Amino acid sequence: MTKQKTISAALALSALLSFGSAQASGNVSYTVTNAKWKEECGSCHIAYPPKLLPAESWKAVMSGLDKHFGSDASLDAAAHAEISTFLLDNAGKRKRDAAAKPALRITETGWFKREHSETPTSTWKNPTVKSAANCSGCHTQAENGNFSEANIRVPK
Repeated sequence: MTKQKTISAALALSALLSFGSAQASGNVSYTVTNAKWKEECGSCHIAYPPKLLPAESWKAVMSGLDKHFGSDASLDAAAHAEISTFLLDNAGKRKRDAAAKPALRITETGWFKREHSETPTSTWKNPTVKSAANCSGCHTQAENGNFSEANIRVPK
């Protein structure tokens, strides 16, 4: 392999790893975890993997927990600090428009829109799925951070 091809391969692998753990099939799995994050965030919805949003977005989400998408998800100071640190330390590294407001919803990110561009509207309205925010409606291993295409079961 030439030096240029080696560098290109290393850069491609680095890009994949900055988003999640690349699997041989090109699917992504998120294995990083924190017990407090799993307990608190996972009590109402899937504990979304930190890499799905950049640090700016997690800062915005964590600063508005008293009005968290229509609910009061306030935390005590210790839990807030622990979860914030975990989310920021493991946040996604994707570049975004510096002038744009941080996305507060994973479903608003360009990545999510591209990945789900062929998902029919009827899927989101299916009673099993209910909304695009319900990852586990189709991703059977989402609770474990595994979004592998092999584990997708779209309800009919």
